[in-house]
Amino acid sequence: MLTATTPHVLVVDDDARLRALLQQYLSEHGYFVSTAAQVVEAEEALRAFTCDAMVLDVMMPGEDGVSYATRLRRSHPHVPVLLLTARGEAEDRIRGLEAGALDYLVKPFAPKELVLRLSNLLSRRALPS
Repeated sequence: MLTATTPHVLVVDDDARLRALLQQYLSEHGYFVSTAAQVVEAEEALRAFTCDAMVLDVMMPGEDGVSYATRLRRSHPHVPVLLLTARGEAEDRIRGLEAGALDYLVKPFAPKELVLRLSNLLSRRALPS
């Protein structure tokens, strides 16, 4: 059941099947989920509503997730970003974290791990500075 305190997560991934699976799984675990297939759609969504966190794929057509995470830090610094990618090398993770992502999860991943990581991101965001 959705309430005013239900966390709203925006999932941005060009893989329609993965978007649908993440939307279903996260919804079943207490999140309100919106989706976008690419950065342009994500930006439209952020103009239309506020989200509490973003799960952002790195490798997408058009603008990639790392460059978008960098821009997002300037335009929406309050939105914590979890990068989701098949790129798991240390330099890729470092680049993503330097871009402003607060977490980085490599595919394939356990859905439960994604839920726990999102929960941690939202908990950190709620802590007073």
